[in-house]
Amino acid sequence: MPKIIENLELKLTEEARKQIDKSGYSGVTIRSIAKACGVGTGTVYNYFPSKDALLATYLLSDWNTCIATITDMSNRSDSPEPVVYCIYNKLKDFSERHCNIFRDNAAISNFKASVSNYHGMLRLSLSAPLEKFCANRFTAEFIAEALLTWTMTDKSFEEIWGIIKKCF
Repeated sequence: MPKIIENLELKLTEEARKQIDKSGYSGVTIRSIAKACGVGTGTVYNYFPSKDALLATYLLSDWNTCIATITDMSNRSDSPEPVVYCIYNKLKDFSERHCNIFRDNAAISNFKASVSNYHGMLRLSLSAPLEKFCANRFTAEFIAEALLTWTMTDKSFEEIWGIIKKCF
């Protein structure tokens, strides 16, 4: 009779996160995750079709948390500046928290094909909390795209806000 491990999917994603933080994307395998969780590799594949799918699961979970915080800020704010500042900080935090994936050449190579698909989804998810402050949806998407682009550089919030505030 197979052993039943409660919350195995969560344990697998947490173990993947832990190993990537320690060893980077290239240093993690389905086998190493399975071994650390005390299950066979086939069991992991019952939950996730690939290592990339496993990583995407916890990245999406973290991203959804960021979006929830940004949306909450938008709902509470009468001004766009705190919302844009929240987006800026959440993007910085997210990229720093997952730098072992975003800076790994193997991960970059594996995800290159899907990045353009997901980039549009990121832009839309960031533009939604901005729409109430904008004249139209395009303006919100334009601001979201600018934030995605310039937050990942060494530009400060003040530099970015100095330009973006003219869009409101």
